Amino acid sequence: MIYRCAVLDDYQQVALTMADWSALKGRVEVTVFDRYMAEDPNLAATLAPFEIICIMRERTPFPRELFARLPNLKLLVTTGARNAAIDLAAAKEHGVVVCGTEGHGHPTAELALGLMLALARHIPAESRRLAEQGLWQSSIGTDLKDRTLGVLGLGRLGSRLARAAQALDMKVIAWSQNLTPEKCAEQGVGYVSKEALFRQSDFLSVHVVLSARSRGLVGSLELALMKPSSFLINTSRGEIVDQDALVAALTNGKIAGAAVDVYDTEPLPKGHVLYGAPNLLMTPHLGYVTEDNYRTFFSQTVEDIAAWLDGKPVRSLG
Repeated sequence: MIYRCAVLDDYQQVALTMADWSALKGRVEVTVFDRYMAEDPNLAATLAPFEIICIMRERTPFPRELFARLPNLKLLVTTGARNAAIDLAAAKEHGVVVCGTEGHGHPTAELALGLMLALARHIPAESRRLAEQGLWQSSIGTDLKDRTLGVLGLGRLGSRLARAAQALDMKVIAWSQNLTPEKCAEQGVGYVSKEALFRQSDFLSVHVVLSARSRGLVGSLELALMKPSSFLINTSRGEIVDQDALVAALTNGKIAGAAVDVYDTEPLPKGHVLYGAPNLLMTPHLGYVTEDNYRTFFSQTVEDIAAWLDGKPVRSLG
């Protein structure tokens, strides 16, 4: 039997070049979809013929109602070791095996550092002014040396950013709901209260996982604590920062600027509240979109499929 496999949301059209799919030759027929499909009313009908579906985390969700409309589906492979957009209980009820892949944390931490530098030195605005108007040295940058970086969540990504900031002679402080002084001491990072984190930070970078406790964790009260000269960076999840409150803080000059790579709805629809906000640097969820990550994602996707075909699934979720 030749299984039919759909690879969804391959926006950059690179899925088949980032891994050796020849291991599946003669066993699997692969069809790639390179467009955003989550809101397509014909999504279930389009996917109905496929026994195997491969998805990119953060793109097309798989709720209970979608599983119910895909009777042929046997294997769902997601990039990443977890995907909150998959109803794992529904998958199990419908007899669908769900597998994941490994992923790298360094790309998102690197982007957070890049966004911090871009904000501090007004790089996007200066580039546009020079290219479009020939204007020379229109702004004065903020030094990172001796400034304070506040890290909201000192896990794998937050710790990596902290080390990079320390190499730039920044003072680093951190807080999260589960963080301990001992964990901070291991990283050479100052442990502070939530209020102190927002009050003291010149740059504040968000690195907590989205959960019921972290949803809306950064709201109007927290933003009001920040210095008028401070900057907020969010490369974690859009719902962690109250986006209406962020727009208000930027509009009213409560903070100097912000950079966001993640949003409550992705792709970001036209007319979203963040469009047009002053002093806001926006990127389209680039945190995990690097060659190293993609090669790991797609090579392990092929491994997952091959293992399932052989009756020995690996990296199963749920």
